[in-house]
Amino acid sequence: MKPSNILSKWSAWAPRLLSILRIVAALLFMQSGTMKLFAYPMGIPPNGGTVELMSQAGIGGVLEVFGGVLLVLGLFTRPVAFILSGEMAVAYFQFHAPNGFWPIINGGGDAMLFCFLFLYFSSAGAGPWSLDAIRKR
Repeated sequence: MKPSNILSKWSAWAPRLLSILRIVAALLFMQSGTMKLFAYPMGIPPNGGTVELMSQAGIGGVLEVFGGVLLVLGLFTRPVAFILSGEMAVAYFQFHAPNGFWPIINGGGDAMLFCFLFLYFSSAGAGPWSLDAIRKR
């Protein structure tokens, strides 16, 4: 098989890999929300509890769980991803950046990565394996 043929076959997977990236990122993201709201798979350190629902962290947990579900399904992906990108930007600058410039030091690497992943999804959409794609038909 020619290298150019391999590359064209691999490139043809890009839309499906977008869907896979969206699903995996959303499932990982939802864990932050389930931890805050349900103490699952663990509670909020150091005591392992949950957050108050009507607090800033509680609202963040609601966004993370329900926004994550919508992203897993690929439903309303662009607006949901845009909102979640903003949530992660706020989380980074409010909670992580004051602890130092470098994300590896301030613990904000996940927030920064999710922020830019979701910003990408808000532009790129959900991909072919999504309810958004079914709605377009």
